[in-house]
Amino acid sequence: MECLIGIDVGTTSVKAVMITMDGQRVGETSARYPTHRGAGVEQDPDDWWALVLAALQQFAGKGAVRAICLTSQVNTHVFVDANLTPLHPAIVWQDGRAAAAGAEVDARITVEDKIKALGAPIPVDASHALARMNWMARAHPDLWAKTAQVLLPRDYLVARLTGRVLSDPMSSVGLVGTDLTYATAVIAMMPGAAERLAPLADPLSVVGSIRAGLPFAGVPVVLGMMDAWASLLGLGVVREGQAMYLSGTSEVTSLISAQVNPESGVITFPPWSGITLHAGPTQAGGASLEWLARLLGRDAAGLAESAAEITAQSPLFLPHLQGERAPLWEAGLRGTFAGLTSATGPEEMAASVLEGVAFSARLALEALQRSAGVVPDQVRVGGGGAASDRWCQVRADVLGKVLVRVQGMDPGAMGAAVMAGVGSGALPDLPSAAEALVHQDRVFQPDPCRQALEDRRFQLWRSLIDQTRDINAILATPPQP
Repeated sequence: MECLIGIDVGTTSVKAVMITMDGQRVGETSARYPTHRGAGVEQDPDDWWALVLAALQQFAGKGAVRAICLTSQVNTHVFVDANLTPLHPAIVWQDGRAAAAGAEVDARITVEDKIKALGAPIPVDASHALARMNWMARAHPDLWAKTAQVLLPRDYLVARLTGRVLSDPMSSVGLVGTDLTYATAVIAMMPGAAERLAPLADPLSVVGSIRAGLPFAGVPVVLGMMDAWASLLGLGVVREGQAMYLSGTSEVTSLISAQVNPESGVITFPPWSGITLHAGPTQAGGASLEWLARLLGRDAAGLAESAAEITAQSPLFLPHLQGERAPLWEAGLRGTFAGLTSATGPEEMAASVLEGVAFSARLALEALQRSAGVVPDQVRVGGGGAASDRWCQVRADVLGKVLVRVQGMDPGAMGAAVMAGVGSGALPDLPSAAEALVHQDRVFQPDPCRQALEDRRFQLWRSLIDQTRDINAILATPPQP
C-alpha cells in the first residue's frame, strides 16, 4: 500500500495526514504548541521540529510512503545563522512590532512601482519580510549581522529534514514579481535583504530526501507552498472562478481568476500552474472566539454552538484584537464591542463574535471580487473554524453565498499530501488529484431573511470601523519614554 504524507505547521498546531492514493486516511495527528505573547508574538522553532518528528514517528510502519510535503504559516520568520541555528524566536505573522519599520520601507516604494514589480500594490506591513528585516537590523544589529538567512517555518523545517535550503515563489509574499523571481526593485529597498533570502524553486519540485537517522529516511520531500495555497488544494479549489474560505486562527478568503484589477489591500499572486490567486488574509478569526472563550472560562466550540440568534439589536464586534490585515492592513486597529447592554450575556457576545469575524471575511471577499472581476455564488469552506455548523450558517447568511464544507478539518495537510502526490509523479496533475482526494461534507444555504438583516448590519459594522479608528489608534500607541 503506497501512501503520501502531508504536514501543516499552522499558527497553533502541527497537523499531519497519511493517505492512500485514493484518499483513504491511514493516519492523522494534531498537536498544539505554545505561542509566547509579551513584547511581541513569538514561537520556538524547536517546538515545530519536535512535533513534525513526532508525526513522522507516529506514521512509521503504517505503510510505504511515496513522498512527503510540508506547508506552513507564512509571514512568520526565523532568523538563522549559517548552521541553521535560530538566532531569535520566530516572529509570528500576528506580531506588530515591525509596523513602523515596514512603513519606513513602504514609503520608499510608490504604488506604481509596486504594481510594476509585484503585479499588485502589496503593502510592506508589519508582517512583511522586509519590515521584519528592518526591525531586526535596528533592534538587534548584532543578531542581524550574524543572520545568514531569513526563513519561513516550512523552509526551516525542510532544510532540517533534507539539508537543503529552498523556498517557493508563492510563499514569498510581497517579494516576488509576476515572472516568479524575486522583485529586485522592491528587495533593494532593504539593504542586506537579497543575500539573506532563500533560493526559489517550483512548489512541486523534489527538494531532496529525508536525512539518515530520521523517520522515513530516504523518502523524497516535495517543496510545497504556503498554507493558504495548500488549503486551496485541500479544499478542492483548483479551477477558474472558484472561491475558498479557510477558517482557522485567522480567516483567509481566496478567488481564482486570470483577470487582475489592481485593488488596494488584496494580495494577487503571480500565475502558477494555470492558477492566478487573489487572496485576502484577515488577522483574527478563530483567535477571536478563543479569546472570548478564555475570558468567559468556556470551551470555544461549545460557545459557538450556544450563540444567541442575531437580531437588529445585537451588539456589533470588530475582531481587530491585533490590528487587521486584508483588506485594511492597519496595525493600529483594535477590537471593539458596540451596543452592549446590561442584558448582554455570553451567548449574545458569542453571536457578535461569530458575526464580526464573518463580516471581516466579507470585507476581504468583496475586495477580492473587485480584484478578480468574479462574483462566485458558491464558496468552499474548511479548517478548524468551519467545524461549527452554527458558525458556517452565520457565514452563509453574512456572505449571501452557498457554503460547501469539505470533509476533514485539516485542508492544509491534505493539500500538502496532494502536492506530494503530484510532485513525486504518483498523481497526474493538481486538478484531478484534488478532485479525487477531496470530498464534500455539507452545504449551507443562506437564509433570505437573515441575509437581509446581515446586509444592514454589515453597513453599520463598516461605519463602526471608521468611527472608532482614531480612538483605537490612540489607544494602540505605546507610551513615550
